[in-house]
Parts: sequence; C-alpha cells; structure tokens
Amino acid sequence: MRAYIGTYTRSGRSEGIYVFDWDESTGALAQVTSAAESDPSFLCFDPGAQFLFAVSEGDGLDGGEAASFRHDSASGILTPLSRQKTGGGQPCHLTTDLSGRWLIVVNHEHGSVATFPIDADGSLQPRSDLRQHEGSGPGPTQEGPHAHFVTFDPTQERVLVVDKGIDQVVRYRLNADSGRLVPDDPPFGRVHSGAAPRHISFHPNGRFAYVNGEADMTISAFTYPGLEELQVLRTIPDAAPRDGVSTAQIMVEPSGRFVYVSNRGHDSIAMFAIDQDTGTLTALGNVSTQGRTPRNFNIDPTGQRMYVANQRTDTIVQFNINQDSGVLEPTGAVTEVGAPVCIVFR
Repeated sequence: MRAYIGTYTRSGRSEGIYVFDWDESTGALAQVTSAAESDPSFLCFDPGAQFLFAVSEGDGLDGGEAASFRHDSASGILTPLSRQKTGGGQPCHLTTDLSGRWLIVVNHEHGSVATFPIDADGSLQPRSDLRQHEGSGPGPTQEGPHAHFVTFDPTQERVLVVDKGIDQVVRYRLNADSGRLVPDDPPFGRVHSGAAPRHISFHPNGRFAYVNGEADMTISAFTYPGLEELQVLRTIPDAAPRDGVSTAQIMVEPSGRFVYVSNRGHDSIAMFAIDQDTGTLTALGNVSTQGRTPRNFNIDPTGQRMYVANQRTDTIVQFNINQDSGVLEPTGAVTEVGAPVCIVFR
C-alpha cells in the first residue's frame, strides 16, 4: 500500500507527484519515488490501479491539461503516457468510471466538464465531450460557473459535479458508449445561496450526502438522491475571524459515523457526528492541523488515521481517529512534502 501526493509546483518547492510507502502498523510514510508534472493538484487511479491520472492546472485560462501515467505496482514508479487539453482553465479534479474507459475532468476557471476516452494502454484520447455550465452567484468568487469536484454517486449511475460559482450540484449520466454526459432529471440540486459549494462526500448507506461551502465556511447535510438540504452548520467557531478563511475538503469516514471538513486560514479540521437515522449533524469542535492552509486530507484504508496536507507549511500531519468519539488526536508524525495538495492511497 502506498500514498501518492499531488503538489503545487508553482511554489518552487516541489517537482510533481511524490510516492510514499505506507506502513499499516505505524502509519509512517517513506518516500520511494517521484514523477515530474506541472501543478498536479489532484490525482486518481483507474479501477485496476494500472494507470494514474493527474490534472495539470496550467497558467492561462486555456492552459489546463490531463495527464496519464503507467503505474508499476511493485515499485510505485510512474511512467508518463499521454496528455490532453481539458478545454478550460485550471482543471482541479477528476475521476474515472468503473469500467476504466472514461476520464472526467472539471475546469475551475471556465466551469466546464470534459470527458476523455482511455485506451487499453492508459493513453488519453481527445475529448469525447465538453459540457459548459451557466449562471452566477451572489458572492465575489461567483461571477460565473466554477466547477470544482466530480464524482460518481454510490450507485455509479450519476455523475455529480459540484460548481461553486452557481451554488449547484450538477447531475449527469454518462453514456458509456459515446462518452458524452447527459443531464439527469432533475439536472441539479441547489445549495443555499452564497455557499460556493466545493466538494461532496456520501454516507456509506447512500441516503445522505454532505457538501462544504467554500465561501461561507459551512457544511450542509442533504438527502440523496433527492438532494434536499436538511441542515447547515458552521465549520469554524462563531467568534472566529472569517477574513481569509475558506473550506477545502470534506470526507465521511468509512463507518459513516463522522464527517470532517478542512478550514484554510483557520487551519483546522472541523469534526461532526452523523445521526444514522436522519443524516443530521452534531458539531464536535475543531482541531488544529499543525500547519498552514490545509487542503486535501485523506483517511487511510484501515479507517484509523487521517493525513492532512498543509500546503503552505510543506507538511503532511498524521492524526489518529478516536473510534468512539470521532475526535482527531495528533500522533506527532509529520512528513515533509513541498506544497502538498492531494493524498491518494492505493
């Protein structure tokens, strides 16, 4: 088992994608190799873990690319295979379907969603589809659409795109023959105005979903598949300053009892308990990430530990998850990585 770390090379403190061995018994990370790539801020594997895919954010409004790598499972070595333009600026998230035939990428700057065929050798072919979102929101970062996260729902029937510019979770179905995205019915679920929703995470039972508001530092609980907003809670204390603060990642831990949100600026993880019958939340407080600007975090395959990527302090900080209370407890283990943004276990 390994951890794959995507970084911001624009910082001048990293070179691309870093590969670490992960020790299940201790939780320790030990670097084994790396692969050069420009701003690979998010990563994903195909279902068979033969290939790794990365966004390459680029500098301009049309400079974004998706890249593919062959993955050697024995050594962790990543060999570059192909790259394709994503049709928009700053691609920031991506996923494959269960067949491993299609890669879906979201472009932040243009608020668009691109689909690419994946050849049997892992090479990306030119886009099969590009869907453009429309609209705006009331906030200063919502002058237009800004697609930020893409995932299949628990049934694998729908593709959900969280768009922070228009306060929507946009719903599609993937045509597995043509690689085109078809609007679902209904075509979107609405998040409260001005939230600037960033990511979504599902309860294991598939009945509830949770979305973090980037702009207003909130977590929202939703029914699924109806996407009815049930509850909205703050992710930072009411008395905490809000200037320069925004949320980044949200994740339900594997048992479905707790959900967590990272707060940049406040530099904390907000912790919540989930009512298993209603899906509603109870706040459990915040814990410091022991670094600045926590972006992505991930929970290891055992469900015992959380790893938090502190982008501005070049660290990945490890926490134990108290299995009874859900509270995070720092272990003291810190791994140095330049400008870490994304953590994927495989």
